[in-house]
Amino acid sequence: MIPRSRLDDGEGLLITKTSLITMWFMRFPIDAVFVDRARRVVRTAERLAPWTFSIGARGAQDVLELPAGTVARTGTQAGDELVIEALS
Repeated sequence: MIPRSRLDDGEGLLITKTSLITMWFMRFPIDAVFVDRARRVVRTAERLAPWTFSIGARGAQDVLELPAGTVARTGTQAGDELVIEALS
């Protein structure tokens, strides 16, 4: 559970070593980007509602949780390769 009421634009949460997430106890919708070992997108899920049981993607290694609407705004789709940078 993220102890926040939202993710701001430009923020995200990378959950490693999983191909499945749950929205239980979440307070806000998110977009999820499922990526493989090479950080290539294998699936996107947009505007996941709080309390959704679970969602996953075959072949995913990590999941990047983003503010709802980010996937549509950026045009992210399966096959894209992500570059993830930590904030300094």
